[in-house]
Amino acid sequence: MTDFGVLLSGGLDSSLVASITARHLAGTKAAKQWGAQLHSFCVGLEGSPDLKAAKEVADYLGTVHHEFHFTVQDGIDAIEEVIYHIETYDVTTIRASTPMFLMSRKIKSLGVKMVISGEGSDEIFGGYLYFHKAPNKEEFHRETCHKGKQVNFSMGLGSSSPLLDKEFISVAMDIDPESKMIKRDEGRIEKWVLRRAFDDEQHPYLPKHILYRQKEQFSDGVGYSWIDGLKAHAAQHVTDKMMLNAGHIFPHNTPNTKEAYYYRMIFERFFPQNSARLTVPGGASIACSTAKAVEWDASWSNNLDPSGRAALGVHLSAYDNQVAPGVVQPEIINNIPQITVSSPGVEILS
Repeated sequence: MTDFGVLLSGGLDSSLVASITARHLAGTKAAKQWGAQLHSFCVGLEGSPDLKAAKEVADYLGTVHHEFHFTVQDGIDAIEEVIYHIETYDVTTIRASTPMFLMSRKIKSLGVKMVISGEGSDEIFGGYLYFHKAPNKEEFHRETCHKGKQVNFSMGLGSSSPLLDKEFISVAMDIDPESKMIKRDEGRIEKWVLRRAFDDEQHPYLPKHILYRQKEQFSDGVGYSWIDGLKAHAAQHVTDKMMLNAGHIFPHNTPNTKEAYYYRMIFERFFPQNSARLTVPGGASIACSTAKAVEWDASWSNNLDPSGRAALGVHLSAYDNQVAPGVVQPEIINNIPQITVSSPGVEILS
C-alpha cells in the first residue's frame, strides 16, 4: 500500500486534482518508492452520485480506486464522536464531516498517512450554488474572500490542498471577479473560469461531463438519503414542544430545525461552557452560504437549509417543495404558536 493518495468525490475539484497528480506522478520519488499508479478514495451510500462519478473518473485516470460504503445508521452512530472532535453544532459542517470522518478512519487503517484534496476551490472561485445570486462582481469578490477564511480540513489524516497553495490563491484572487461570475444565459456555470482552463481538447484532463458537472456539496453527493435520514432521526429525538422552547433553552444561535436542535444537545453535553457555544458562527444558511444568500435573494428565506438541494431554481435535483424537508415553519393559530414538521419516511439501515 502507498503512503499517500487522493480524495476523489467525482466532482470538478477533486477530479482535477487527481488528474493533475496522476499526470505528474510518473518519474517522481514517490512513484519510485510506491509505484506510478495513484490511489484514490471515495465514500458514499450505496448508489450515491459521488460513488458513480468517482468510479468513472478513476477508470478514466487509471487510479487504484478504493470505494468505501456506509449506511445512514453508520453515520448516525458516529455523530457524537464527530461533534466531539470538530467542536461545532453547525449543521453543514456536521453533515459533511461525518462521512469524511468515516472515510478518513478507513483510509488511515490502510496505512495511508497523507491525502491530496480539492479543498478550497469553491471558496476562491465562488463554486457554491448560492453564488448564482451574486448581484455584481464586487459582492462576488467580497464573499469569496470571506469564504476563503473559513476553510476547514479533514481530520485524522494529513491533508494537502493544492488549490489552497498561497501562490495559486494569489493568482486566483487576482482574476477579475467578472470572469468568475455565473451567467446562465451565456452558458457559464459555477467555477466557469477553472473549468475552461482545463478544457483541453487535445489532451483532456477529464471526461467532458465531469469537467462540467454541477456543484454537488459533499453531504449531498455521498447520497441524498444521508441528509434525509439525519432529519428523520432527529425528528425521533426532538419533540415539537422542545422546538417551541428552543429560544429559551438556546438563546444564542437558536436552532430552527429539529436536526439543528439534536446536534446542539450533543454539543452542549460535551461543551457546556458559554465560551464554547460562542465560537460557532450562526445565521441563515442555504447551500453552504453565509447570510449573504438571503440578502441576494429574499425568496430563499422561506427555504433555509444548508443542502445544495435547497437552492431552488439552481440545483438540478432541488427539493420539490418550497420548504426543505425537516425545516420548521412556525404558524400562529389562535395566538398559539404551532409547529408543523415535514420529514420524509426514510428507512435507516442497521
